[in-house]
Amino acid sequence: MDKETALEKLENRNLPLEEVREIFEAFEEDMQVVGQVAMNLSLRTSVYEPEKSAHPIMTELLVRLSGVEDMGSRWAVAKNPHTPVEVLTKLADDEVNLVRALVATNPNTPAEVLQRLFGDEKIVRDGLSGNPNTPAKLLKILADDSDKMVRMRVSENPGTPEEVLEKLTRDGDPNVAKAAEVNLAKRKEKA
Repeated sequence: MDKETALEKLENRNLPLEEVREIFEAFEEDMQVVGQVAMNLSLRTSVYEPEKSAHPIMTELLVRLSGVEDMGSRWAVAKNPHTPVEVLTKLADDEVNLVRALVATNPNTPAEVLQRLFGDEKIVRDGLSGNPNTPAKLLKILADDSDKMVRMRVSENPGTPEEVLEKLTRDGDPNVAKAAEVNLAKRKEKA
């Protein structure tokens, strides 16, 4: 198979994973194809139905893609809900801040790794604000962030403690306050 055919096939997110793996193995040194393999895995993964795409070949490819030089591929692995914890832990030390930031957003990232990422640069810390597994003490600190988008994600985060949400209902930005109110109301409906 030539490169153009491989790239064309990878545009189909329903391409059998066995074929995706074959293409990856045939073009492992070609970062354009490797990037398209990562994109194919991203396209078939739904954040709304994460169990839908779980497959041993996907996990194998995510592990292999986590070590490639192409930053876009590592980026796709960092945000994928099927990425194994050990890979997320490794990518938390990636040289590229966007990769680390996406590890911070991944709900499968362990709390101890999230705690460590809190000491990273702002773009990485900001990723923690929307992660439901971010420890409560970090969400409390992020609720006071000067960036209203960080406070907004904390307001919308299902893991944010109620007392933090109560405080955010009085935020100076009306959108942040409204998001906190909506989050609290949803919780009361479920209770």
